[in-house]
Amino acid sequence: MKHHMVSGGGGIQLHVVETGNASGRPIVFIHGFSQCWLAWTRQLHSALAESYRLVAIDLRGHGLSAKPREGYADSQLWPDAVRAEIQALDLDQPVLCGWSYGPLVILDYLRHYGEDGIGAVNFIGAVTKLGSEDAVSVLTAEFLSLIPGFFSVDAEESVRSLGSLLDLCFARALSAEERYLMLGYNLSVPPYVRQALFSRSFDNDDLLPTLRKPVLITHGTGDAVVKSTVIDRQMDRMSSANIRMLATGHACFWDDAAAYNRCLQEFVDGL
Repeated sequence: MKHHMVSGGGGIQLHVVETGNASGRPIVFIHGFSQCWLAWTRQLHSALAESYRLVAIDLRGHGLSAKPREGYADSQLWPDAVRAEIQALDLDQPVLCGWSYGPLVILDYLRHYGEDGIGAVNFIGAVTKLGSEDAVSVLTAEFLSLIPGFFSVDAEESVRSLGSLLDLCFARALSAEERYLMLGYNLSVPPYVRQALFSRSFDNDDLLPTLRKPVLITHGTGDAVVKSTVIDRQMDRMSSANIRMLATGHACFWDDAAAYNRCLQEFVDGL
């Protein structure tokens, strides 16, 4: 496992991890809200590493990346970060895989830099818009009820809210060790970062129909964060997308890593 620090949007330092076959097709994993690269452990340490060059990034404000107080509302800085990482690691036609909030970053990248530099996209438990009634309509009431706690500077309230978020994300119970680790890296994201991420307002209804590179949509049938209606409400604008519903929760790549990894491998091998 190699760790890198890359100068990203606005010059901040971003943490990137890579492993796997250095000669293989690059796959870039982009985590969700208040997460980090460790969310992708079951991909980085899987058979995928035999065939592909696997890269996981810590977004601005997350994990081991810098956590400035400003810049989260700037839609240019998010794609600048992805582009900087692609360039710094010399990734040729990478497949961009984003979970939950991660697809918003991918769509920021596609809006600003287009599709020429990437090979394909995988949206996982994805949302494609924020800050409107339509955006909220695909989120579950249980998740929405936790949002005020995400912004709290009270440590106990943050722990309660982020602990409840973990309960919603995973259909299968976490071990004590897994829960401790995940809660730790969720809490390492400052409340001002969490609030800034949800303060953005935009949609990508105009962008989705223009995508020409292959798109894989993977969504859990038991997703307790993003309703499956998101497929019809937002994703059906990509008429050629390959949709795979898995018998999992919000984190299909963790709940049933073997099934998700097979879907991803079949998708990438078919490019």
